[in-house]
Amino acid sequence: MSESSSEQYSSVYDFTIKDIKGNDVDLSVYKGKILLIVNVASQCGLTTSNYKEMNDLYAKYKDQGLEILAFPCNQFGEEEPGDNAEIAEKVCTRFKAEFPIFEKIEVNGSNAAPIYKFLKSSKGGTFGDSIKWNFTKFLVDKDGNVVERYAPTTSPLSFEKDVKKLLGVA
Repeated sequence: MSESSSEQYSSVYDFTIKDIKGNDVDLSVYKGKILLIVNVASQCGLTTSNYKEMNDLYAKYKDQGLEILAFPCNQFGEEEPGDNAEIAEKVCTRFKAEFPIFEKIEVNGSNAAPIYKFLKSSKGGTFGDSIKWNFTKFLVDKDGNVVERYAPTTSPLSFEKDVKKLLGVA
């Protein structure tokens, strides 16, 4: 059996993951929506601009079917050091995020969350599968398929056209 167990998953909707408060969330609740899945950190140089633009995208398109799923991760420069409660407080107050925040996870290595193993196997990066830094973004279509992967430095508003296309918004 291969190390990656992502073969048993056919879409992101097959996963159940814990939110920042420790509640199980079955991702099938997002069926029919476009998802932007992002590994986030509170102390990264990219944090403020990414949260601002993700908030802008979310405000513009949430009613048309966009969901942003944020996964705090401390694997890059230890820029998400807090526990889930501290992270939730920062994300909601300092960054004003209204989109769902999930529990802190690992995105690389043997303890990588299964959903991240799936995302990476679906869309490898320029330099192989592993996530290189905070704010790597995966765009998922209404059927739960990963259609695009964006680098940490790619600003969310720069691919608004891709979001609109998947949503079918003119």
